[in-house]
Amino acid sequence: MKKTLFIIFIFLPLISVEANSFVVKDMRVEGLQRISEGTVFNYLPINVGDSIDSVRIAEAIRSIYDQDLFDDIEFKREGDTLLIIVKERPSIASFEIEGNKDIKTEDLEDALRSVGLVVGRTFDRSVLENVDMFLRDKYYDGGKYGVKIDTNVSDQPNNTVQIKIDVKEGQRSKLRQINIVGNKTFDEEDILADFELNTGNWLSWFRQDDRYSKEALEGDLELLRSFYMDKGYADFRINSTQVTISPKKEDIFVTINIEEGEVYKISDINVVGEMVVPEAYLRAQILVQPQSIFNQALLTASADLMGFLLGATGYANAEIEPVPELDHETKEAKITFYVDAKSRVYVRNINFNGITQVEDEVLRREVRQMEGSYLSNNEMDRTKVLLERLAFIEPGVEYTTIPVPGSPDLVDVDFDLDYRMPGQFSFGIGYSGRQKLILNGGISHANFLGSGDRLSLQLNSGAWQKLYSFSYTDPYKTMDGVSRTFTLNHRDVAQFFSAYSDYSTTSSGFGVNYGIPITDYQRFSFGLSYNSATMTATANSTVQAKEWVANNGELFTGDIFGQLRFTGSKFDTFEIELSWQFDSRNRSLFPTRGTRQQVFFTTAIPGSTVEYIQANYTFTKYIPITKGWIIRLNADTGINHALGDTTATPPYMQFYAGGPDSVRGFKEHWMGPRDSRGRPYGGNVLVAGQAELIVPLPEKLSSQARASIFYDFGNVFNTGSVSFTDKLGSPMEYKPSLKDLKRSVGLAVQWLAPMGLFRFSYAYPLNSFNGSDKYYGDYLEKFQFSVGQAF
Repeated sequence: MKKTLFIIFIFLPLISVEANSFVVKDMRVEGLQRISEGTVFNYLPINVGDSIDSVRIAEAIRSIYDQDLFDDIEFKREGDTLLIIVKERPSIASFEIEGNKDIKTEDLEDALRSVGLVVGRTFDRSVLENVDMFLRDKYYDGGKYGVKIDTNVSDQPNNTVQIKIDVKEGQRSKLRQINIVGNKTFDEEDILADFELNTGNWLSWFRQDDRYSKEALEGDLELLRSFYMDKGYADFRINSTQVTISPKKEDIFVTINIEEGEVYKISDINVVGEMVVPEAYLRAQILVQPQSIFNQALLTASADLMGFLLGATGYANAEIEPVPELDHETKEAKITFYVDAKSRVYVRNINFNGITQVEDEVLRREVRQMEGSYLSNNEMDRTKVLLERLAFIEPGVEYTTIPVPGSPDLVDVDFDLDYRMPGQFSFGIGYSGRQKLILNGGISHANFLGSGDRLSLQLNSGAWQKLYSFSYTDPYKTMDGVSRTFTLNHRDVAQFFSAYSDYSTTSSGFGVNYGIPITDYQRFSFGLSYNSATMTATANSTVQAKEWVANNGELFTGDIFGQLRFTGSKFDTFEIELSWQFDSRNRSLFPTRGTRQQVFFTTAIPGSTVEYIQANYTFTKYIPITKGWIIRLNADTGINHALGDTTATPPYMQFYAGGPDSVRGFKEHWMGPRDSRGRPYGGNVLVAGQAELIVPLPEKLSSQARASIFYDFGNVFNTGSVSFTDKLGSPMEYKPSLKDLKRSVGLAVQWLAPMGLFRFSYAYPLNSFNGSDKYYGDYLEKFQFSVGQAF
């Protein structure tokens, strides 16, 4: 209106002077700098040959002014030529923002473009008002009500301007008080317990939880409604909300006026609408019953379950709305679920975005939703979990359904993926007086050459110790998901040449293992392996080592350089391995829910030089509590036993306990039976368990780190024929016993780094034994650190 009056006022003299009409023979524009003459003519509703008068001129001026390109427009007649004289508005050469700390400059610049502050665009002073309002809203949302914003516009050459915005953020206003007015049944303290808004305490300077924000208040008002409506108050109302600020804009006070109402019971439940699935199936999803107390949360959850049921059969756009009909006299609520199934939706294409390091087939074989089939939320959610469990995919996989233009029953599905480090590489070189030159290194990769295959290669080579291992797994050897793993290993440890002087072992072996999927959660595996080994002992070796060598395998003797005599045992083993695994975890690294169980069984079959059987059972469960708090329960048990003429399983097959993988706070592998030199021999029975409370970390760290409070217990025992003694040489048994389970509590941190998964823990042993003149004591390591594979 103001612009219209301004135009009429300015051009009334012109219109009155040029009241006589004339036919335009030519048109010319003067005063243009950046804007082309064609742009003016494009918006000018007058053409050569037109007869114009004051009315046509007023319309033309208004049409050009509406484009916001000019500050001034003047029409003149020179004979039969229409002369248009304009003054262009300046363009924005640059704009600067200073003084902002809470909001990043690049974020502000991106947001300000949306309100018209764009370099190169024509400058309109009304934009400054929009900029001021926008910035104030941004800072008000963050609780900084004392913010001051000054804008300065300075002319620049070539009809341009420079805009400078100076922000003085001030201090963030603090929430001093929240008042609930109208509550009669519940105390204010109980009502406010779950509010995000908080008046703070002595730790607020660190946690900064006494800040006010509009979004938090809106969320808390919804929590308030839920607080009452989930307890039966179906006609609960929030009458008003007042937010007041102190004169100095430092303190904020919130007052919420409510009307509790009465408790309602549910009188009847109806389901109406198009029944594309049997009504009984839908009713089975309802979590409330007649005569139960009204509960809005259960009604909403019931509607969600119905929607999920319909979504599993292709009705992805189904809408279910529970509508209560309140009888204020009887205090009863009749509930009607209105079901609108809409049309069934089918999937045209499935696409993967954000990742190029993996072959398309590797990702597509994890997809349970088929192209051409109806869209199923069950299959989509399962696909999401399977993708997140790939070691090279970051957690947080998201997918969107995009309608196909012109086909309302078709969608494309786009998965957004982020690539994660798929393995580790390490290499080292060293020198020691005993081992001389030492080389060690390794590589482990879960996406070898983009194929999704897993490769692991480790080496450790010194004068007296050589360890080599190789494994290669193709997780989809067949289209049905049958996996195949090849393993090769060689071990040569000449321990009696070093200061350890126990026994020496040499072994070489290879194996193949196949895994057969039963379901997406279960897998059965079987394998065969062959191992050829020797174990040698000298007069200086432990009693246990000499006994095993003397009683098992094919005996041989020899000497080293004609000086050190030894007795050896050579033995070949053919093993059958069987295992069953159940895994419902939502991801392989840092899972937040799900269970993993594994039963492992191996035996040396007849024809082997030594015969034995071994069984293991592991169990891990993740139970989400709330807001990043998770309980982790873990159990690990095992037993091995010699068969036939074999007196005991080979020493290298013993179980060990203590350390980061079992009972933290106790030295790694130093629990249980001790050999004749007082060092750990291991046991043939393992019992261990852990209970952890995983605590929430900031969102930026949650995918790379994890912190927990833990309780560990465990030990290894002996039920076989291996003989042990105490310090005085008296026979000693290590039979399984609950009282001998070692226990500890402590704190742990895991961190995923490029070199692998770093684990740190500090534990306090609860029942350690210091030892005596007769009995061996526990070796403690309160702080422990380890590096392992991330997959």
